[in-house]
Amino acid sequence: MRMTFLALDIGNTRLKWAQYDSPHPGGALLHHGAEFLENIDRLAEGPWSDMQAPTSILGCAVAGDTVRRRLQEQMDSWDVSPQWVVASESEAGLRNGYDHPARLGADRWVAMIGAYHRMLSQGAPRPMVVVMVGTAVTVEAVDASGKFLGGLILPGHGIMLRALESGTAGLHVPTGEVKSFPTNTSDALTSGGTYAIAGAVERMVQHVRAHCGAEPKCIMTGGAGWKMAPSMTRPFDLVDNLIFDGLLEMAKLRFTA
Repeated sequence: MRMTFLALDIGNTRLKWAQYDSPHPGGALLHHGAEFLENIDRLAEGPWSDMQAPTSILGCAVAGDTVRRRLQEQMDSWDVSPQWVVASESEAGLRNGYDHPARLGADRWVAMIGAYHRMLSQGAPRPMVVVMVGTAVTVEAVDASGKFLGGLILPGHGIMLRALESGTAGLHVPTGEVKSFPTNTSDALTSGGTYAIAGAVERMVQHVRAHCGAEPKCIMTGGAGWKMAPSMTRPFDLVDNLIFDGLLEMAKLRFTA
């Protein structure tokens, strides 16, 4: 029977999964998909019904224990228990500079591991700024040796808009476009949120450049990353599945001799 590996990414709103023919970077993709969290109770009889039971499972979860338990119920027919990532002091070449390493979000840790190995595969080591744009936005700094220096957390587009709507009388407008000089409220809101994120990335790039004495590589991921692409002030790589890249790097060490 084929040895397969299942990578799980439980975000704030969606579950994404990818099954590979082995727990190694570069493994062939066999099955993948995404589902909103409110629908995960139907995975076993739906999208997962034709998927071969995996040999090993590694997951990254930012949602709570309740969601994780609901997901594990969908695996009852499989003779395998998932492992869940918890950030540590070091793993897969990355060192964790957080004051309390285990309190770093698992998604942030995994994405940085994926980004670090992606950077190494492309040439000489260099500092990085790793950006995830989703329900929340994170902007991480990693030096050329693989040490996580620290990072920023700020609200994503949706949270910013809902906060303004709830705190500002009469402000209920559709999503607008990003403009240099917005002349209506919809465009003003969308442009403000986009430039706030771009500004946070730019500030972190400046911090990393000053600290490391080198121009950092910028890598962006997340479901809303494409929205930011036209408004970024510097070159960057837009990567669809950075968390899966990180999970594969971690699985290589956990599930193979």
